[in-house]
Amino acid sequence: MRTRLSVNLNKIAVLRNSRGGALPSVLDAARTCLAAGCDGLTVHPRPDQRHIRPDDVTALAAAVDAELNIEGNPYAGPSSDGYPGFLAIVEQARPVQATLVPDGDAQLTSDHGFDLKRDGARLAPLVAGLRRAGVRVSLFMDAGSPDIERAAEIGAHRIEIYTGPYAHAFLSGDYARELELCAETARRAQAAGLAVNAGHDLDQRNLGPFLRVVPNVLEVSIGHALIGEALYDGLAPTVRNYLDVIAAAST
Repeated sequence: MRTRLSVNLNKIAVLRNSRGGALPSVLDAARTCLAAGCDGLTVHPRPDQRHIRPDDVTALAAAVDAELNIEGNPYAGPSSDGYPGFLAIVEQARPVQATLVPDGDAQLTSDHGFDLKRDGARLAPLVAGLRRAGVRVSLFMDAGSPDIERAAEIGAHRIEIYTGPYAHAFLSGDYARELELCAETARRAQAAGLAVNAGHDLDQRNLGPFLRVVPNVLEVSIGHALIGEALYDGLAPTVRNYLDVIAAAST
């Protein structure tokens, strides 16, 4: 089994939005990543529309023949400035996967997973609705969360392990505990019937060690580091570099 690479396009949109207009093109970036061999695309449309916007999601869903993963806060409703609400975006785009994330509207980036003891009852009908629409549902969860098995009980297909703490520990060189916590979380999820994705702050240095220890990760979603590295090496070569890292970790 080879772990699939989903490229997060948010940072392309950040650059475009900083100047206004249409460049750099999110669609062109998506096509470049797919031509280089990535397996899918991730977008995270937030209510403040500071990067990926609802019209970007619509355009990607219509123009790109690839697995689309839409991340976001399932509780985020419509706003007066044109954001239709997260579930409305997913309903229109009908992606292969929706990754539900407990982000606050003003949150800079995702930095924690769901507390399913608190949120499970509220999430369950939303998960059921996405499943009826034919969308695969993944829940963003902290490594070591006591609620992993609860994700299966409320109907999720997968969890996405939040890898920020592992990535931060990797920078210090003292990451064995965080890595084993991720591995244990994956094993618990799989024992409960859940598949496992992973993402946040993964890069070319820490991805290989992660995949060699954490079992049967089906998909990694990588954006910030990949786009940053692409500034120096080019977008297509950087995507291919990540695929090489994944391939090496699978042998």
